[in-house]
Amino acid sequence: MTILPTRQWIAGVNRTALITLALLSLALPGAAIATTAATQAQAPDSSAIEQRNRAIVEAAFEKWRGGTYVFAELLAPDVVWTIHGSGPVAGTYRNQKDFIERASRPLTSRLATAIMPEVHNIFADGDTIIIRFDGTATTTSGAPYRNQFVWIFKMKDGLVVNAEAFLDLVAYQQVVDNNAPRAQ
Repeated sequence: MTILPTRQWIAGVNRTALITLALLSLALPGAAIATTAATQAQAPDSSAIEQRNRAIVEAAFEKWRGGTYVFAELLAPDVVWTIHGSGPVAGTYRNQKDFIERASRPLTSRLATAIMPEVHNIFADGDTIIIRFDGTATTTSGAPYRNQFVWIFKMKDGLVVNAEAFLDLVAYQQVVDNNAPRAQ
């Protein structure tokens, strides 16, 4: 006799669960459609930002190839720039001035010519831009400098607010250690 009420209770729970699942399944497609519509409505904005950021970086590299110093206009004043790897220059720099003085200038002051970038690829994904390029220059002693770079930029309002750099730090350090700085 006790088995029958238990079965009725379980059957009642199962019936309630099935009804709840059925109602949820009816509601979910609408929620999924609403979520998809919201995502699609945001996509043009994301795509526009992506295209704008890519165009800004492409234009900056073209200017750089033409001999124009572009970093003052490309980097946010409070950019966070991280150079990955090991060596004296590896680390994180907390603003544009810090990055230029402690990471860029030790190298560029020992170059007789500006680094000439040769861009291989620029990839864009929303506010993230990835640039794969080679750089060549002549050192103050007349030796060639060649390096390969991957920079990952996080953009905001048309400026780089966060950057990660991957490069051959041995080649960088050899220039710094074996070449006298240019006379200022």
